[in-house]
Amino acid sequence: MLRAVARCCGHWPPGAAAADGMLWQTELRPHAAGEFSMAAAQANLAMEDQAQVLASPAATLVGVYDGHGGADASRFLRSRLFPLVQRFEKEQGGMSTEVIRRAFGAAEEEFLQQVRQAWRQRPKMAAVGSCCLLGAISGDTLYVANLGDSRAVLGRRVVGGGVAVAERLTDEHNTASEEVRRELTALNPDDAQIVVHARGAWRVKGIIQVSRTIGDVYLKKQEYSMDPVFHGLWEHLSDDAAVQIVFKNPRTGIANRLVKAALKEATRKREVSFRDLKTIEKGVRRHFHDDISVIVVYLDRHRGRRHTRVVDSSSNCTNAPVDIYSSNSGQSVETLQAHRGSGW
Repeated sequence: MLRAVARCCGHWPPGAAAADGMLWQTELRPHAAGEFSMAAAQANLAMEDQAQVLASPAATLVGVYDGHGGADASRFLRSRLFPLVQRFEKEQGGMSTEVIRRAFGAAEEEFLQQVRQAWRQRPKMAAVGSCCLLGAISGDTLYVANLGDSRAVLGRRVVGGGVAVAERLTDEHNTASEEVRRELTALNPDDAQIVVHARGAWRVKGIIQVSRTIGDVYLKKQEYSMDPVFHGLWEHLSDDAAVQIVFKNPRTGIANRLVKAALKEATRKREVSFRDLKTIEKGVRRHFHDDISVIVVYLDRHRGRRHTRVVDSSSNCTNAPVDIYSSNSGQSVETLQAHRGSGW
């Protein structure tokens, strides 16, 4: 789940978006080791993806949370994961794989408590979950942690040449992988239905394809039982295609460019025009593509670029909108509840 990549150089996507009412992007912004770009596209009635970057002199945190079954789990991670990482980092005197592991475990336990408290009034909370992709840049080390099938890809320029190569930094926890299916079977020897081929794909209990998530309590605890997962950017772009787009284009708006590339490929597969896609309402648009969130992080420390000073402040946390459609239309969105113990 965890991988440390020392002596960072090159570029790292997950990233992306443009400008109809369902798309959003930020301007290029600085972090301690370079710059980053963010963008997102909404398809669901309620935006189930969330993405954020916290830039500080000590560390840069990058989070992409691909929710399913509802928005509760991804919104919870947006509110709580970074404070948990910061808490354990302070306790242990620095960033480490153990800090991130503990933060993931604490987030899972906190969300389970929320489900327990809300379950009788909102039983569908037990079927809400989220993939969780976290990047942490501390000093010369990039830490990457992943649950589910979001993806981090590192782009490197080959020494002595102009060619860019893609290196995937995460393993995907998806039952499409035979290795994942074998793992699930080995961990659940008494459950003959742990992996079932249903509706054209291998699925956990015949329901969802991702095998590791935050939430999805109905699959983890027998006392909660119920039914729902799709992909975003990586359903439509390969690792190499994304890296080539990043290396061959200006930094400004690069995440937006990746989102548009994915949307254009999605419309090509469904034989509709990109122009027509912009007229399709949220919810209905889900039949063409999932919510998509993209963050492109440039790591410049060893390339002699001049760096903008990053102030140590919680205001340096850049979040994608909780709901893009509501944000773009000026409508109010239900405010996230403040979680006790938040460090922000």
